[in-house]
Amino acid sequence: MTHDVAGWAARAAELDAADPLAPYRDAFISSDGVVAYLDGNSLGRPLRATRDRLSGFVDGPWGDRLIRAWDEEWMAAPTELGDTVARVCLGAAPGQTVVADSTTVLLYKLVRAAVDAQPARIEIVVDTDNFPTDRFVVEGVAAERGLELSWITPEPHATVTPDQVRAAVSDRTALVLLSHVAYRSGQIADLPAITEIAHDAGALVLWDLCHSVGSVELALDEHRVDLAVGCTYKYLNGGPGAPAFAYLAGRHHDRVRQPIQGWMGAADVFAMAERYQPAAGVRQLISGTPPIVGMLPMRDMLALIDEVGMSAVRRKSVALTAFAVEIADALLAPYDVRLASPRDPSVRGSHVTLDHPDLRQVTAELWERGVIPDFRPPHGLRIGLSPLSTSFAEVAAGLSVVAELLSRPRA
Repeated sequence: MTHDVAGWAARAAELDAADPLAPYRDAFISSDGVVAYLDGNSLGRPLRATRDRLSGFVDGPWGDRLIRAWDEEWMAAPTELGDTVARVCLGAAPGQTVVADSTTVLLYKLVRAAVDAQPARIEIVVDTDNFPTDRFVVEGVAAERGLELSWITPEPHATVTPDQVRAAVSDRTALVLLSHVAYRSGQIADLPAITEIAHDAGALVLWDLCHSVGSVELALDEHRVDLAVGCTYKYLNGGPGAPAFAYLAGRHHDRVRQPIQGWMGAADVFAMAERYQPAAGVRQLISGTPPIVGMLPMRDMLALIDEVGMSAVRRKSVALTAFAVEIADALLAPYDVRLASPRDPSVRGSHVTLDHPDLRQVTAELWERGVIPDFRPPHGLRIGLSPLSTSFAEVAAGLSVVAELLSRPRA
């Protein structure tokens, strides 16, 4: 491996020239002063089309149609857009996905619905390295419902394995909650095998897809997933605070009942009934007024992914992360930077994590230099590569600056 920064830049230029998806980068708004945006796994870049969409919404449906737009399009938006997410990204049939609320709120709804559907079972299985929201939500639900938590501890820089789940589940288990792509390491869990193991024990499985949707191919229906939730501001480019989505397999629609009973999830929204009666199907997961404005930006990214195809998106993701690993081995390993993500691309999502005790300070300096990754304690630098908006040149430029900063004597 060469340590020549110019050589890596030239190699990146060759890869960009040969990349069939390179023209799609022009669809995104560029950022003045940003040398390398390596945090698409936290917040995706906005699309140029979204600027026109937002302006058109003010002048069109909102400004022109006013409240009439609820009857004309907005009431159907949560399930209509949910079906689009399902078709383009989830490998799921219509009628099982809804866009509404935040990831945390939807996690709460689905966790409560799942455990309440199995009152004889008293345990939730979750892992110690899951994202804080996931852990905090199940802790709260367990306290509410008098349930026990069974904690799986993954190996460092890894994710939960099928064998660990097999050892954890029993006839006491109501629900298994796991992330498909680990937010620290980026390792992809064996969703089909784990789902089958949980089902063999009679438990339901809830998958967090926040770091999967829009970057990793999914087949929720094929693999008999029960429930799933995911955010839309990462690889779906929905913008800060964009609403999340929830998937509830059709076979469970009559079995579960979500706990936040709001008027928009009622069978007849405008009946103003004395008692709550849930809507049929996945619409029952809605509670309050849908975030219509928040749904607008992700429509443009979903259209882009639909045009490209998830298989092509995944190929680009694998190529980008493989290039990042190559550069890290060449330029950063000499400074004792350690790869904290899988080397096998088949089990690696769309971000690469690098470990070194100085990387917290380096991250702050990188931001000042226009290189934007993110940091996750205790000392992980995450290189998040959004396939349609990130170039190989950005990867080479950004990691070259990391090497430069590490090469300096530090206090």
